[in-house]
Amino acid sequence: MEHLPVEVIGNILSHLGAARDVVVASATCRKWREACRKHLHTLSFKSDDWPRDITTRQLEILITQTIFQTIGLQCLSIHMDSAHEFSAAPVIAWLMYTRETLRSLSYNVRTTPNVNILEKCGRQKLETLDLDHNLITGVEPSYQRFTCLKSLSLRHINISAFDLSLLLAACPRIESLTLDALEIVTSDSQSLMELSSQTLKCLYAKSVGVDKIILEADNLEILNLNALNLDFFELIGKGTLRHLKIDDVSVTHLDIGESMDHLEVVDVSNFLIVWPKFYHMISRASKLRRLRLWGVVFDDEDEIIDSESIAISFPQLKHLSLSYEIRDGLLHYGLRGSSSLGNVAVLELGWTVISEHFGHWVFGMIERCPNLKKLVIHGVLNEAKTREERQMLANFTSFIVCLMRKYIHVDVQFEYE
Repeated sequence: MEHLPVEVIGNILSHLGAARDVVVASATCRKWREACRKHLHTLSFKSDDWPRDITTRQLEILITQTIFQTIGLQCLSIHMDSAHEFSAAPVIAWLMYTRETLRSLSYNVRTTPNVNILEKCGRQKLETLDLDHNLITGVEPSYQRFTCLKSLSLRHINISAFDLSLLLAACPRIESLTLDALEIVTSDSQSLMELSSQTLKCLYAKSVGVDKIILEADNLEILNLNALNLDFFELIGKGTLRHLKIDDVSVTHLDIGESMDHLEVVDVSNFLIVWPKFYHMISRASKLRRLRLWGVVFDDEDEIIDSESIAISFPQLKHLSLSYEIRDGLLHYGLRGSSSLGNVAVLELGWTVISEHFGHWVFGMIERCPNLKKLVIHGVLNEAKTREERQMLANFTSFIVCLMRKYIHVDVQFEYE
């Protein structure tokens, strides 16, 4: 180890993860202290890494000393639990000391008074900013401008819809935006959040407290909506969307644009779906390779997913996952037609409440997939079962055994909850 260059030692220390370990390692010898000072580029402080009896004041001093012993810090992560409330002065000192070299900041620190992170980090070379449990007020895009920022994550943040719009506009090179558990302040009774970015490629929105979202993003490729209750969502773009994921979302009106030329993945789960409208929206995605409709509930109880339409509209589909309640008398409609799913290599089918129709549905779907290589059956097994339910499960097991004998080239797997 004594022959290692200090640059290599600094790189090793940067990969330790916890700042506590860096502090211990840097005390090894003078060479390691030099490496820590001149070549350390990453530090991570978490309250869980330190003894529980350590005081907030002691943490402030320790973090200050550790940061001030470096001269080229590029990545800084500080996450403190709610038991620690820091003074604003040392936190500002950390940010001012590192602002010339810092490229990535992950920040979750409660201070008295509140520290305006945007004011301290604006107009610098920051590329990644992750804020948690913070208050953002009075965004000034002319001053708090993030010309290099590519990734912005806001979690458990209080911010107005107007300030969020200004903040996004102050990031001319942003590519990824995460909004998680945001408390949005709006000026009208029916809360509206309007966002616009010409460079944004990925949006993840979860538990955002608004009724309407209008997103204008000409280059958006990934849209992930989770745990939202919306009246209206509209994406205004140029048809660049490649990946659409919707989970546990209630939305009255959903519009992701007319052009679906680049859409490759649609993943929808725990969603009240109006199948004709949803199918019409995605049916133009001729390049779709993966379709997942899992735990969906139909707005009309007489609706069912039509496998013939899927086969015709998505000729390049390779991975198909379906799980929904099959009602009496609708199975034949779902399996009608003769078009095959010729490129589907992986088929996942699931139930929440097993019925006598499930086995027939599985068989019908396999017959439509002549090149199938893998079949995954998902099911929910409740502890208390009636005699009828146990018999249905036994019949299904026998059915699957026969099916496996017929389709010996298909790898059949089971995943039960």
